[in-house]
Amino acid sequence: MGLATTFDTAAELYERARPGYPERLFADLADSTGLRTAQARVLEVGTGTGQATRGLLARGWCVVSLEPGRELAAVARRMLAGRGDVHVVVSPFERWAAGDQEPFDLVFAATSWHWLDPQVSYGRAAELLRPGGHLAIVATEHVSPPGGDEFFRQVERIYDEVGMGDGQGGPKPPEAIAAPDVAAIDESGFFAPPTVHRYVWSREYTAEEYLALLSTYSGHIAATPWQRRTLFTGIRDMIDSRPSATVRKHYLNMLQIARRIS
Repeated sequence: MGLATTFDTAAELYERARPGYPERLFADLADSTGLRTAQARVLEVGTGTGQATRGLLARGWCVVSLEPGRELAAVARRMLAGRGDVHVVVSPFERWAAGDQEPFDLVFAATSWHWLDPQVSYGRAAELLRPGGHLAIVATEHVSPPGGDEFFRQVERIYDEVGMGDGQGGPKPPEAIAAPDVAAIDESGFFAPPTVHRYVWSREYTAEEYLALLSTYSGHIAATPWQRRTLFTGIRDMIDSRPSATVRKHYLNMLQIARRIS
């Protein structure tokens, strides 16, 4: 099983545990693309369970949403029912047959673009966009701003013990992380230089909530039973022993927007 397909095995948990996106991101998306009115046509890449899709539909936009995982798509259809004009299609972006679809105003991907082949993805996006349409990619990172929770540095010891350490010593400060797709967008030749909006925010988790979140991450899903059991037991003990019995995780979302050029 490739890591990109692991999410489909935890679709219901993904919907419950994943944190979503700040509303300001969608307002900035509308302002930066000029899509301030309803009925704009959006192609979403990798919808998951539709968490970002809700922000698109709230703008009144019409969304065709591509999700390669059948279970994730089924949850998305249920969660998006009645929210607006949306059609969830089970298909990978690279092989989707657009048929007689009109060109889109926006191709949008929230924390999914990094799974695609860059040799294909940018050209495919440009092909599906109208002239002057936009590509918008949201990248998400776990960060540690000043005053961030030290738990995430301390827990690295357990990751190292089970062979899942990344050698980074914990999350980086937000300012140390560059928007990851800017260079590739620019170098593709299909788009004007992108603009970037950045959002830092946090969420507090109990031990059970945090372990549920970890259970939706590809590397944790693919871990061996021994690794998961040892890691999760250690994390639960660490969180439960804290005075608050919680951890606070900080997220950085980077919205990268580029206009298609002729």
